[in-house]
Amino acid sequence: MDTGLKGKVAIVTAASRGLGFASAMGLAREGCDLAICSRDEAAITEAAAAIAQATGQQVLAMPADLSSPTDIDQFLRATFARYGGVDILVSNTGGPPPGLFMDFDDAAWQGAFDALLMPAVRLSRAVIPAMRERGGGRILYVTSGAVKQPIPNLVLSNSLRAAVTGMMKTLSAQVGPWGITVNCVAPGRVATDRVESLDQLAAQQSGKTVAEIEADWAKRIPAGRYGDPEEFGATVVFLASRAASYITGSTIMVDGGLINTLL
Repeated sequence: MDTGLKGKVAIVTAASRGLGFASAMGLAREGCDLAICSRDEAAITEAAAAIAQATGQQVLAMPADLSSPTDIDQFLRATFARYGGVDILVSNTGGPPPGLFMDFDDAAWQGAFDALLMPAVRLSRAVIPAMRERGGGRILYVTSGAVKQPIPNLVLSNSLRAAVTGMMKTLSAQVGPWGITVNCVAPGRVATDRVESLDQLAAQQSGKTVAEIEADWAKRIPAGRYGDPEEFGATVVFLASRAASYITGSTIMVDGGLINTLL
């Protein structure tokens, strides 16, 4: 399939590893030039080198804390200076700490708001005019299966990922006439460092081994296993492609059938 992505410019945040890295690599393999960032300068530099070597595409890499408006602004200025515009945004953020409702004070809630919702707001606000000038674009928010079925012990993520989803649905209607699609991509149990840390916490709390926790999850997933980050990246590539031009305002699950909901 011709994805129509050759020569496009894609921004992928939190791209040094996991879902962000897989998304960036997938887009670069289809011919996109990239601007990627993460908080860890060494890690994002290494990721950029790996992507450039594997694909031959241009990769601009910068350290950026997505909870900082200044860092986002600097990253976007560098991106526009290098490429002159942008066609695709993959807004990815790290997950907030796990815990129960009574574990978190106002500062923790504000931190989750600044780390999960506001980066999506600020990045989108910055790229929409540039996409409109280029005749269209793709905005993708990486959320979580929690937006369909809340996950125990993840009250901050459950709440703020849902807020991103509400914004996505509203925004998609407003920018649709400009040729811009807006969707969410929601992973289930995909084998990333984040999921591994959650499995380790579950093992500590339950007295089970991590292997037992993983086996318990695998039994609940119709596909019978955890997902691979490359499978998630392939979904991002499809939604960014010309083949997905009539898909907007949707949350696409990448979960092996785990989430048992109709909508």
